[in-house]
Amino acid sequence: MWALIVSRADPRKVPLLMLQAGIHPGESDGKDAGFIALREILSGTAAARALERIAILFVPAFNVDGHERFGRWNRPNQDGPEETGWRTTAQNLNLNRDYAKADAPEMRALLGLIRTWDPLVCADLHVTDGADFQPDISLQVEPINQGDPRLFAAGRELRDMLIARLAAHGSMPLPFYPDLVRPDDPASGFQLTVYSPRFSTGYFPQRNRFTVLVETHSWKDYATRVRVTRNTIVALAELLAAHGDAWRAATRAADAQAMRLGGTDVVLDYGCEWHEPGGGGRPHASGAGGGELIDFPGYAYRRELSPISGAPVTVYEPTVKQTWRVPLRDRVTPTLVVQAPLGGYVVPVAWAAEVGERLALHGLAFAAVHTASDGVRVEAFRATRTQFAAGPFEGRMCLTLEGRWQRETRNIRAGALFVPIAQPGARLVMHLLEPQAPDSLSAWGFFNACYEQKEYLEPYVAEQIAREMLAQSAELQVEFARRLEQEPAFAASPQARLDFFLRRHASWDEQYNLNPILRVDELLAPAAHE
Repeated sequence: MWALIVSRADPRKVPLLMLQAGIHPGESDGKDAGFIALREILSGTAAARALERIAILFVPAFNVDGHERFGRWNRPNQDGPEETGWRTTAQNLNLNRDYAKADAPEMRALLGLIRTWDPLVCADLHVTDGADFQPDISLQVEPINQGDPRLFAAGRELRDMLIARLAAHGSMPLPFYPDLVRPDDPASGFQLTVYSPRFSTGYFPQRNRFTVLVETHSWKDYATRVRVTRNTIVALAELLAAHGDAWRAATRAADAQAMRLGGTDVVLDYGCEWHEPGGGGRPHASGAGGGELIDFPGYAYRRELSPISGAPVTVYEPTVKQTWRVPLRDRVTPTLVVQAPLGGYVVPVAWAAEVGERLALHGLAFAAVHTASDGVRVEAFRATRTQFAAGPFEGRMCLTLEGRWQRETRNIRAGALFVPIAQPGARLVMHLLEPQAPDSLSAWGFFNACYEQKEYLEPYVAEQIAREMLAQSAELQVEFARRLEQEPAFAASPQARLDFFLRRHASWDEQYNLNPILRVDELLAPAAHE
């Protein structure tokens, strides 16, 4: 894996622009455009004198294995080049789903690069597909919708100035990723997605840094796409040279503010609602119709029934320009808000090695607990409902949890890890360790064994125990009778009826459905390790 750093200044002392190309090697625009742009910037024919004020870190082929899996028509849904690489790695992992969990060796190497150079802005260079329309590039910048709100103004400034420069070069840039609400149906309009930290677009805001998702349009020819990507890179270099010092100061202030995140509410997941035009701003769920209507520069099209699939398909007429009057759902709403712990998190000894490895990959602070403590007041998360995915995703069986944190007393053994909330990466810490966060270690299945019941009683023993418990407790008799009368599903389930008694018996496993990560109010260890 190769990276190239370019600067005429000390690259550790100036704002750094990271160009990440080839995460999906079929989308090869970024690699070719990156070398073109750097040659011009180095020769002084583009972004004159920018390299005296900034540094550029260029990763031309992040997914090396996919780059070398080279063939014709690997990307039949884009207009060239004829031969490209492959989307996934040799382990069949999509690297743009791996930032948070960091399973792939390629991602672990890239995170090392990020820890070393700490880029101020990461431009992730892609090619989008979907509907055929006139715009040739989309730009989704963060933090604007997520991360530290103090950085939103700078994020919008970066986005708007970048769009203006590309428009001056003749492009028609979009300020959002053109994700259709219903695939292949332009009339459904577009919906903004606030990406979680499995994606580059969601990862860097949690580090208090800027990211630009660059998506040229796959229906444009390859030469056009490379030229537009080159223009984007040059414009970013110029903008960082002019504004990078101010933006870097803003991110350092965000780092300092993250040190004081404990006890405050933090948004860990988002949805997108729309407001009915003329309806007094009444909010609706994102899956419904409607939205703020926009004029979108598209092409004429018709919907017809396919003789191949039997489903409706869209047929475009790209020689006929047409303005689409379609909804845009871009009003972001929090769907998961969690109060940050006052002290931090505790990772028990049994999970310390694996979790500690992931934390270290992200450059997050933690320390080993050297002295055992009994009777520590903690918050523990107990799941009330667990839903495993129907099949594997990115090599893992994902898990959705419902439940809540509750106060308990637990023993903490020497060798456990303490992860303080008071650190610049506090938002990323919460995304990894809060069980219900979409890209938490829990959600990715790291702790699935905790949600498997391993000790149980044979039914004939359970029946006997239940009878004895009923005979010994009048209160239990009343509660059991009430549930039989008021809960038909409970009454109809033999297993649920037996579990009613087993959960109240001394043999019940109190750690079943208990998430291993604990929260504490106070510091348990000096967090010096990184």
